[in-house]
Amino acid sequence: MTVRPKPNALSWLWLAAVMIVFDQLTKWWALTALQPAETPHPVIPGVLNWTLTFNTGAAFSFLADSAGWQRWFFVLLAAVISGTLGVWLSRTPRHDWRTAAPLALIVGGALGNVIDRVHAAKVTDFIQVYLGSYPFPVFNVADSAISVGAAALIVFSLFSGSPKPAVR
Repeated sequence: MTVRPKPNALSWLWLAAVMIVFDQLTKWWALTALQPAETPHPVIPGVLNWTLTFNTGAAFSFLADSAGWQRWFFVLLAAVISGTLGVWLSRTPRHDWRTAAPLALIVGGALGNVIDRVHAAKVTDFIQVYLGSYPFPVFNVADSAISVGAAALIVFSLFSGSPKPAVR
């Protein structure tokens, strides 16, 4: 009798690959179409602009003013997190899209930014959103994938599963 392994969710890494390609294409567009420190280009006035910036740090420019060591720290951190999420995917059933899709988005976003860090020592950002009159920090498609993936993972984990029986 042959025991077949249960199909795992590693096949969802296609979504990570799509995110990496989309992220790199949009960054290439931003680098060729926009100039750094130029006036933002309104897409939806008062809501969304294209504006080219670069970030040597992490989210919200955390550690951006450090001496350069943060580049390899963030590359290593993204590699460890992506590897850990890959193991999680390998232990997740293929049909569990509520876990697999968010994990793949996070991996794709993390690796999209790693490509920038390895290649240029900085991450290319170009999407600027306003909340009222407050400009949110400029970000990119990889950052969006990480944020959407993390939020979806939290929401799906909070609102999934079978209802608990009522206490009598």
